[in-house]
Amino acid sequence: MDHHMTSINARTPVIIGVGQAAERPTDPDYRALSPADLAGEAARAAIADAGGRGNLAASIDVLAAIRQFEISSPGANPPFGASNNFPRSVTRRIGADPRRAILEITGGQGPQRLVGEFCAAIAEGQADTVLLVGSEAMSTVLHLKAKGEAPDWSETLTGDLEDRGYGLDGMFTAALLKHRIRGAIPCYALFENARRGRLGKTREAYARDMGALFAPFTEVAAQNPYSAAPTARSAAELIEVTERNRIVADPFTRMLVARDQVNQAAAVLLSSVGAARAMGVPEDRWVYLHGQGDANELTPMERPDLSASPQSIASAKLALSLAGKTVSEMALFDFYSCFPIAVFNMLDGLGLAPDDPRGLTLTGGLPFFGGAGNDYSMHAIAEAVEALRQRPGQFGLVGANGGMLSKYSTGIYSTSPADWSQPDLRRGKVADAPVAGLELDAASGPGKVETYTIVPHRDGDVVVVIGRLADNDRRFAAMAEEGDTATLSQSRARDPLGRNILVRTDDQGFNRFCYTE
Repeated sequence: MDHHMTSINARTPVIIGVGQAAERPTDPDYRALSPADLAGEAARAAIADAGGRGNLAASIDVLAAIRQFEISSPGANPPFGASNNFPRSVTRRIGADPRRAILEITGGQGPQRLVGEFCAAIAEGQADTVLLVGSEAMSTVLHLKAKGEAPDWSETLTGDLEDRGYGLDGMFTAALLKHRIRGAIPCYALFENARRGRLGKTREAYARDMGALFAPFTEVAAQNPYSAAPTARSAAELIEVTERNRIVADPFTRMLVARDQVNQAAAVLLSSVGAARAMGVPEDRWVYLHGQGDANELTPMERPDLSASPQSIASAKLALSLAGKTVSEMALFDFYSCFPIAVFNMLDGLGLAPDDPRGLTLTGGLPFFGGAGNDYSMHAIAEAVEALRQRPGQFGLVGANGGMLSKYSTGIYSTSPADWSQPDLRRGKVADAPVAGLELDAASGPGKVETYTIVPHRDGDVVVVIGRLADNDRRFAAMAEEGDTATLSQSRARDPLGRNILVRTDDQGFNRFCYTE
């Protein structure tokens, strides 16, 4: 051991272990594990990966878990029941008894945000060994329901729980929800089409861009044993509309969006350098967080430019600056890739090309590796740690996105030691952007289409536009008049972006539009 390593402050936080677990219903040894069982597997894998002496599980003093999708909104009703204390369900499976059990706020930023939070807590002496874990078994739920099976996954445990809540503020506004923008797919479709408008591209050209961005992701996913959909696909295949690859909201085909039908779990084990030494964890397992930036974005309707999330970009720039690094010094990246726009936004903001030779994903990305609910980035961090151990002294960036490009956390990692003697110099939050008051609930008069999507619906497809009023540039959401199929077919025949429209508010409070050119 060189003098350099022995001189590292004992309170310095390090990642000492990472683990992943996954199963597919088509696997020969498929066990249909519950979320808690899968999480237990990933947790055990992370403990084993650290390679220490004695009982590492017993030394865990905090366990923070990511919230499953099925318990991520008020009134959610998990079909097979759930644990009343998910973190403690996991600790029970690994023989740990931490003093703190935490259920993190909803959102894909959670895994990266927690790494920063608990690196700081360790540096400040508030914790010694912390396990972060998350899991999803959505694919198993669908598989068992289709077979008419209903296992009981409910568990009742005693012990305290810090439940951080749903954190749904800022994702949707009443006007968006009312006008059929109710989930991630149609909302991101609005952003994607807005970016196409900013670049002045045709629908066909932009579809080719999306396919070209994601085709290399499929090749990474095809090599990853934990992938939900391990199949390499060409750019053309990703965007060709077929029965199996239908449009889920213009401009997205099914293969371009996050795949939530997964059974996946991941865990990250953190400790202080002092605890790692005491547990006999070999120093070649240690990976340090060098900088973290957390950011919140304005609501979709308040963003000055719907084609970008400046706060997400600022999160990455802050993390890089806290690490004292530039984007050109990164050896590897994992950008959150629920939709093409989530990746394009970061590339645009950081000056990276879609075909950067370093690659943009370590897992294979959310549409192909799998979008394990709020927990995807725990897998990205696990992959980054393993990759960086093979490349001592090099640096990697993990970007984690939550909500509707609403929350972003970026981490910079390396096996090179990081100085955590002043935690605020390693972890920061981007100041919130000012609210300009752009959104109108009710709109009438002439306006222009800023962006749009066409959402497939059982009782007829719906075209939704986000427009700006001609007289005050305020922003509104609107749909075609009830029963007006002409506007829908016009939206298909001719690009809606930038077109002049007339909008009115009907007696139900819906904004209704028609084209005036």
